[in-house]
Amino acid sequence: MAGETNKEEKDMSTGLIVAIGVVVVLLVALLLALPRVRGRARERRNQRELEQRRERVAGEHRGLADERSRRASLAERRARVAAAEAERERAEAELHRERAEMHEQGLADHELVGQDREQDRPE
Repeated sequence: MAGETNKEEKDMSTGLIVAIGVVVVLLVALLLALPRVRGRARERRNQRELEQRRERVAGEHRGLADERSRRASLAERRARVAAAEAERERAEAELHRERAEMHEQGLADHELVGQDREQDRPE
């Protein structure tokens, strides 16, 4: 019986040594893997932050682009109005040139005679 107890104690102590060895190996593996896991987590966090910054900056640029497009559209409208006003002024200038030529050539005397008659009328 004493031999059996001694053998059981040896088997238990061998099993305990194996269990301790397995635990030590697992702890070493965990300690070796931990920096990689932390590094991956840090990399993912950095990627998320970078993506958020990209989206924010892209949004700012889109906002500026929209604002500049609105200002450009307004400037184009003002330019069209100014061009139309300039064209109207040119047309009026041309009208006055034509009238001046008609008067110089005596082709608009009827207008002058009509003005004289209106001035001679009593009120």
